[in-house]
Amino acid sequence: MPLVALTGGIASGKSTIARRLAEHGAVVVDADALVREVQQPGSPVLGAIAAEFGAAMIRDDGSLDRAALGARVFGDPAAVARLNALVHPAVRAESARRFAAAFAEDPGAVVVYDVPLLVEARVDDPWDLVVVAHAPASVRERRLVELRGLSEADAAARIRSQVSDQERLAVADVVIDTTGTVEETLRQVDELWARLSAR
Repeated sequence: MPLVALTGGIASGKSTIARRLAEHGAVVVDADALVREVQQPGSPVLGAIAAEFGAAMIRDDGSLDRAALGARVFGDPAAVARLNALVHPAVRAESARRFAAAFAEDPGAVVVYDVPLLVEARVDDPWDLVVVAHAPASVRERRLVELRGLSEADAAARIRSQVSDQERLAVADVVIDTTGTVEETLRQVDELWARLSAR
């Protein structure tokens, strides 16, 4: 019953890896989806965000204005830390519940936590394996411009706002090099799955 953390910088191909692992039968828990869930209208976390950063963070329909919150905290490490202190404990609790439910349903399950902020928030959790999706920053910057329509300056700023590749690679048990073709990435994921299945 391996519990696997999958992380990688923006545009590193992490989602492609998570999808392939799910196709093989892994239970994938998506940290970003959990963040959205714990910030739903009426949630304690959303109330705390409004109290901390102002009612302007909440739209008329009661939902979080992600763009407003992003603009409010981006580039302000102290504000990011305050936001994380509100959100991370709720995400941690919900992810633990999901992991336990998956293993209760199938003790032999492979559970994969797709978590962008592993190094920043969850690196000390008891993972059986840490998998890092890796492509050099220059490649990821090009992907952000070509595939997601960001300007070069915005793409570079997004990458700079995350931990460095070196910090991510330092915690990796397995590195999946996503610099090449999608087929090359998937072949590495298939090899990883064979290892996980054999455990």
